[in-house]
Amino acid sequence: MPYLVAVTLLWAFSFSLIGHYLAGQVDSDLAVLVRVAIAALVFAPFTLWRGLPRPLLAGFWLAGALQFGVTYLCLYRSFNVLSVPEVLLFTVLTPIYVTLIDDVLARRFNPWALLAAAVAVGGGAVIRFEHLEGDYLLGFLLLQVANFTFAAGQVLCRHLLARYPTDHGLHRFFGHFFLGALVLVLPSFLWFGDAALMPQGPLQWGVLLWMGLFATALGMYWWVLGSTRVDAGTLAVMNELHVPAGLVVNLLIWNRDADLLRLLAGGTVILASLAINRRGRRSLVEGPVPASA
Repeated sequence: MPYLVAVTLLWAFSFSLIGHYLAGQVDSDLAVLVRVAIAALVFAPFTLWRGLPRPLLAGFWLAGALQFGVTYLCLYRSFNVLSVPEVLLFTVLTPIYVTLIDDVLARRFNPWALLAAAVAVGGGAVIRFEHLEGDYLLGFLLLQVANFTFAAGQVLCRHLLARYPTDHGLHRFFGHFFLGALVLVLPSFLWFGDAALMPQGPLQWGVLLWMGLFATALGMYWWVLGSTRVDAGTLAVMNELHVPAGLVVNLLIWNRDADLLRLLAGGTVILASLAINRRGRRSLVEGPVPASA
């Protein structure tokens, strides 16, 4: 879990950096492309092409295309038809998808994990719920695609690493994750990108460099590594913690208005979901209590 907590903090800062220095100023497809390209270059010196199970490599290309390619291309486009509060509200469904996809791949049903994910979603909704206005159906659908692919990518990586163990460290083949993302984000920029919206000045370039090195390369690497060390219910709940963490960072650094009461209430609900998931794990390990003679 320490890896997941660290990445949550990294991504909490990322939301504010994007909102203040990139959104509406730098082409979104270009921003995604730069992030993926930097991350791919970081792992290029370590990347192995031989001696690894082919399903493992193919799976990481697919996971990268899903978790970073499809997810971020849909996410950025949703801002064209949704307000920021609506975007944040609709992203709270990610834990449900994590739990359901993991159950499908494992061919089981864990009601405790699903309950914990549902409670975490409720906590996120408490924090971010706003009155929805206008025609937001398209935006909602885009974000559900983004939520689903982000969940599918991380669950897929988790199952691949469990099914195809290797003597090589994750850093020796994690570059394939970003190569899979490049397969989508590069053509998207070439087709839809606006070259006129290039970063202006060292500040915006610095933000993109920080995003590529830390939020993308290190963040995704730690997130995948951390996902292999927790159960699916905990992973689902951790997907929800970015909401209160992002609000706290925004409040403390940029002094944006935030409803502290709702933040506290929603954060408490999310933490309660961790307790629910922990209780469920104990129940599954202990099994049913035998009847008295």
